[in-house]
Amino acid sequence: MTRPILSEASLHLDIRAKVSGYHADIVNQVQAAVAAHPVVVVGMAQNPFCKRVRKTLDAAGVAHHYLEYGSYFSAWKERLALKLWSGWPTLPMVFVRGNLVGGAEDVQRLMDAGQFKPLLDA
Repeated sequence: MTRPILSEASLHLDIRAKVSGYHADIVNQVQAAVAAHPVVVVGMAQNPFCKRVRKTLDAAGVAHHYLEYGSYFSAWKERLALKLWSGWPTLPMVFVRGNLVGGAEDVQRLMDAGQFKPLLDA
């Protein structure tokens, strides 16, 4: 599978820096956390799916690093940068050993199938 992304060659020279630097600080924070921790959850306040996935991980005894960016009322541009970077359209974003595994429902599906814990050992 190849995710379609507009090539840099298709961006006008005057906007390339804006595109590549769009909230790069937030993207760099997430990249650093993903590199430093086996499980990372990127979420936002007030989102029930973010709370659900953290409870699911806690109940399974899976330690995780949590990053929270705003709420429904704030930090939407920062979250947009993360969505553009990852290609994942919603929060939470759950990373295991550097790989995006999806959101709350995806983690639950992996756990129910017995496929989540093996990802930690990979």
